[in-house]
Formats: sequence, structure tokens, C-alpha cells
Amino acid sequence: MLQVREMNEDDIPAVSAIRVRGWQSAYAGIVPPAYLDAMTVESDVSQRRKRFSRPRRQATDLVAVDGGAPVGWASFGPCLSQRPGEGRAGEIYALYVRPDLIGQGVGRTLITNAHARMENLQFPISVLWVLHDNHRARRFYECAGYKPDGETQDDVYDEITLTELRYQRVP
Repeated sequence: MLQVREMNEDDIPAVSAIRVRGWQSAYAGIVPPAYLDAMTVESDVSQRRKRFSRPRRQATDLVAVDGGAPVGWASFGPCLSQRPGEGRAGEIYALYVRPDLIGQGVGRTLITNAHARMENLQFPISVLWVLHDNHRARRFYECAGYKPDGETQDDVYDEITLTELRYQRVP
């Protein structure tokens, strides 16, 4: 039975594995292979422990748990790319599901839970960034009520520039 709860420090290794394997699966053919190959769970665990223990951390991290183990992870908080006149907005910083479970409702459960929690925090609008060429993720977010809002940003991975689109959801 799938359940969503707030992440705790014991979840960090599982969340790091979900994130690294998620990147390597979702971004294959988009992000340069050398960049993806260089990602390690151990390095991610180290970075995640530092972020997780930061004082005044504003992100909320959720895990979807099935059979006692995390199978998906979402992180959200105040919008980091607030536009003038936008009003209070939250942002989905990350959402990853174990690659072998994609399409089984884990991501939908996580994003629905994150939306409810953002609304409770008085964030009536939510935004997120998605790589232009990540068509599967774009379809997922569009089904969750997001639409591109015209904002873009470029990220560089091993000297390759990739464009991200900002998506916005207004319930």
C-alpha cells in the first residue's frame, strides 16, 4: 500500500538512489552520457545530508513508501523563480520515482500530496522547471495541470547547453 510521508534522515540513501537512477533513466539521450555516468549514489548521499541538515531549510521533502521502503521522492517549497506580480507561489524542486515503477501512480500520488501541502502553506500557484526535451515529464506535468508559462533558462552539462521550460499550475 503506497503511503506518502515527510522524509527523514534515514531515507537519504534510498532517496539518493532514486534520484541518481531517476536522472540516469529520465535524461538518457538528453544529458550527455559522461555526465550521467559520473553520478553516484554515494556522492548524492553526501550532498543530500548537508542540504537536509541546513538550518532554516525551506524545502519540504516527501517520500512515497511501499512495503516499508521509499519508491519516490518529491521536494517543494517557496518559489525560487518568482515573477513580479505573480502572487505567492510554491515550487516543485524535484520529483523522481524509481524507474521500474514509472507509470504506476507513484508520481501522481506524490505531486497530488505536494499540491495539497503547498495549498495549506498558502501557495495557490505552483511552478516547476522541466528540460525541454524531456517529453515524458512534460506530459506528466501537463496531465497534473501545468502549462508552460514562457519562461526559460539554460543549464550546461559537460559543455552542452540544455533549455529548461518553466511550467505553472493555477488550481
